[in-house]
Amino acid sequence: MIREDIRNIAIIAHVDHGKTTLVDELLKQSGVFRAGQEVAERVMDSNALERERGITILSKNTAVFYKNTKINIIDTPGHADFGGEVERVLKMVNGVILVVDAFEGPMPQTKFVLQHALALDLPVIVCINKIDRPEARPNEVIDEVLELLIDLDASDEQLDCPFVFASARDGYAVRDLSDEKKDMSALFETILNYIPAPQGDEEGPLQMLISTIDYNEYVGRIGVGKVDRGTIRVNQEVIMVNHHDPSVQKRVKISKLYEFDGLNKVDVPSATIGSIVALSGIADLHIGDTVCALDAPEPIPFQKISEPTISMNFIVNDSPLAGQEGKYVTSRHIRERLYRELNTDVSLRVEDTDDTDTFKVSGRGELHLSILIETMRREGYEFAVSKAEVIYKYDDKGKRLEPMELAYVDVPDDYSGIVIQKLSQRKGELQGMSRTSGGNTRLEFRIPSRGLIGFRNDFMTDTKGTGIINTIFDGYAPYKGDLMYRSQGSLIAFESGEAVAYGLFNAQDRGTLFIGPGEKVYSGMVIGQSGKSEDIELNVCKTKHLTNTRASGSDEALKLTPPKILSLEQAMEFIDTDELLEVTPLSLRIRKKILDPTLRKRDMIRRRDQAKNS
Repeated sequence: MIREDIRNIAIIAHVDHGKTTLVDELLKQSGVFRAGQEVAERVMDSNALERERGITILSKNTAVFYKNTKINIIDTPGHADFGGEVERVLKMVNGVILVVDAFEGPMPQTKFVLQHALALDLPVIVCINKIDRPEARPNEVIDEVLELLIDLDASDEQLDCPFVFASARDGYAVRDLSDEKKDMSALFETILNYIPAPQGDEEGPLQMLISTIDYNEYVGRIGVGKVDRGTIRVNQEVIMVNHHDPSVQKRVKISKLYEFDGLNKVDVPSATIGSIVALSGIADLHIGDTVCALDAPEPIPFQKISEPTISMNFIVNDSPLAGQEGKYVTSRHIRERLYRELNTDVSLRVEDTDDTDTFKVSGRGELHLSILIETMRREGYEFAVSKAEVIYKYDDKGKRLEPMELAYVDVPDDYSGIVIQKLSQRKGELQGMSRTSGGNTRLEFRIPSRGLIGFRNDFMTDTKGTGIINTIFDGYAPYKGDLMYRSQGSLIAFESGEAVAYGLFNAQDRGTLFIGPGEKVYSGMVIGQSGKSEDIELNVCKTKHLTNTRASGSDEALKLTPPKILSLEQAMEFIDTDELLEVTPLSLRIRKKILDPTLRKRDMIRRRDQAKNS
């Protein structure tokens, strides 16, 4: 049976090439919104963090109708750290729309997502977006996309893909640049004509792969997937099996069934082949599980999600200011919240450690983990996190292997020298150097993942905010040797109290301060970056001794340099291996792991001796 009334597509692209804006326009022009209804920009980015940062973090399902055909659309993330989201949803669709910026052309993540689509033999529609940009070069970008397809060993059918030119912002798409630019009908027609309709055996036993997990506090886990065979019904008894885990054999009942309509989930009594549905009522549901008829438990093969490459410890906050700003502060609260995140984030790993107050959390990159930290912080959690560290593997001979990245750097010519120098110091190897269409230099480095930890902050400073860096995971390679994360030490408070202008004035000559007057500090708290390579202890609570000729009011004449306020990502990059980042709903504080200065010095000597002996 062929379902001509349905098309299932995913929209894939490099970060910031306009996927979500394109979906917005498809929703608007298909009549999902009422006439005159006020609609937010990037309506699919429903998460507050997604809206603030302008990136998609979680894949989203929606559906539109065009000429009596239902088009199920999945909007996917473009950032490498959320690649796990892309990998899993492609099993639900029959084709993809590859969105490419008409100026930037194919970028690192374009290659990553296209590779997955081609591996699944999915037909590709290429949408050259942002053709309204003054510097757009759509004809050259076509050649670049075709070159990328050839590099990725695309089949002849995939190479013969249709090209559509669009401006998602202005709401039009055309098959030819000379066509009248009025609406999105050219893209809708291309989807209907080029993306195959789903087909399968409607009368056969039920088979449906769970590709995405949603979570709702009222109904619990919600599994989303495409019906590959047969029909699924409310109150039907089914069996759950898993291709990678033969021990999964669970008999369950479908209590609720939904289909997607615009931005809503709509209750349906049943669904058949080709339909993308959400189901609830199954407590222990995981991505990769197959829902089958009781008499035919046949699991569908499912690509294993890539393993995490980076980890950090989440620790109960034990600083002198602990518990003053957070609502959830105990190890039970933190553990519960971290394990709950596993309900929806397939790329995350959470492990208990020997210390009941410490949990090891592993993810795909610093951004992946920072999104989790920021989300928990906004929910009222208070905790501390350690420096991010890469996850090593060992080969058959016991040789240590480390994760590698391909880093693509676009910088103005003036800054290419300093970037090459800094990345080479971090064990990066220059693989290629070329000119971009914008007149910048493009550098391609192969570098250990740990070499990029803490680099972006330096990179933005060195290039005065003009550089762009994109990275993509490139497998494991032999350990490249030790490297130093930071060339400058920390300024450390050695007295607890409140920072005062006089103390800060005397301290600011020693480096860059992170705090201003009136802020609470404690012994062992990092209050700035030292101008030298070693740590310096300072008393910023020190007040001026008053005499008959010196009044406290003369403090007002002291000129303080404004402190450098670190964002969450900057603070995560700044901290060294002997430091922690204290995260509360109101504050971010950096501190030494060992607060007592005497014990800290002893530990430093012990570690130095160990390094010499090894």
